[in-house]
Amino acid sequence: MILDLFAGPGGWSHALTVLGTRDVGLEWDEWACKTRARAGQLTIRTDVAAYPTWIFSGRILGLIASPPCQAWSKAGKRLGLVDQPLVHQAVADLSAGRDTRDHLIGACADARSLLAAEPMRYLHALNLVGEPEWVVMEEVPDVLPLWRQYAAILRGWGFSVWTGVLNAADFGVPQTRRRAILLASRVRTAEPPPPTHAQLAEPQSLFGPGRERWVSMAEALGWGRTDGPVPTVCAGGGPGGGPEPFPSGSRKTLTDARDRGTWTPRTDTETALAARKDGSSRVAHHGTRHHRLSNVATPRFTAEADRWSWSLRSNNQTNATVRSLTEPASTLFFGRRVNQCSWVAEPVHPPDGTEPAEAPPPIRITAREAGLLQTFPADYPWQGNKGRRFSQIGNAVPPRLAAHLLAPHLGKPFNPDDFTLAA
Repeated sequence: MILDLFAGPGGWSHALTVLGTRDVGLEWDEWACKTRARAGQLTIRTDVAAYPTWIFSGRILGLIASPPCQAWSKAGKRLGLVDQPLVHQAVADLSAGRDTRDHLIGACADARSLLAAEPMRYLHALNLVGEPEWVVMEEVPDVLPLWRQYAAILRGWGFSVWTGVLNAADFGVPQTRRRAILLASRVRTAEPPPPTHAQLAEPQSLFGPGRERWVSMAEALGWGRTDGPVPTVCAGGGPGGGPEPFPSGSRKTLTDARDRGTWTPRTDTETALAARKDGSSRVAHHGTRHHRLSNVATPRFTAEADRWSWSLRSNNQTNATVRSLTEPASTLFFGRRVNQCSWVAEPVHPPDGTEPAEAPPPIRITAREAGLLQTFPADYPWQGNKGRRFSQIGNAVPPRLAAHLLAPHLGKPFNPDDFTLAA
């Protein structure tokens, strides 16, 4: 079997499903486990730090681990950096079969820091029986020194190992999410997958086709051409399970536009969106590709369409990252900022010099949109209230990146058509 430590809501698991196999996930969070269950993924709800390793001895082909990043992430206090020497000590001790976690955790500024040492407890136990065949691990970039320590130990056990930082946007994820990666194998040379995308599209050369341009948010969300689409405005998913609680005035602005007859679906040479009044689904055409979109209207103010440029603002802080719809999103993280990641409109001054009307108010991102930007399917069965759903989405591994990393170890071809845009 493939063992997935800290499995979360199923980023790795969904990638494995697309590749034609599955894993067994160990996860503690109640709502992530419920999401996994609804997605049909095998899960043991447990504390990874307390679960016995002998149960898996003689059964494991591959091991995946994405320890919780809260102690290390820039979105938090980053106490993992303070605790880093203690975590290195725990890894060294566990690799030699010495369990000093109870002693070390008491000295940690953040007890979650030590979770990054947990994969070594499993790896040491499995190595005694010559397992696993391969290992894939992922964390925020600041954990890279720890992955290098793991790499030195695994090489001593006969693994080929690669460590480094990869940008998810280079692999077709509409998000510039940078992550520290460890790849190890007993049977093949460990190396990162070749990137498929670049910030600027590359022309074809004698060596073959160049890389495609990074996938923009507009492409991923199925909003067509990127010079003025208006974000989703009705999607549900409030804290009590009711309608999305948009900021004051935004719903009325869009309703007034609809009533005036100026709310119409976008149509251009690349994308034709047809939203019927009876609520039926519509089809987006990406070149020769056809993707069935769920029934969420993509409105347009025809009179003001060219006067506003929409962007995604990561939070309400003055230094918040703001990205245009023509670009990938920045790294999605939520937690306490769940209600602060919003679509914002910036004025575009037309050649005639006229000023646009008052800007539409910010519109908060929906769980569906955030999931799509992580490359989950639009209908992925997120469970829990709004905060719990966003927490799962922000902590998940983008399935498209995961599939690129896993496919070589499984001997499976990666098919980008399996990760359709806004499907």
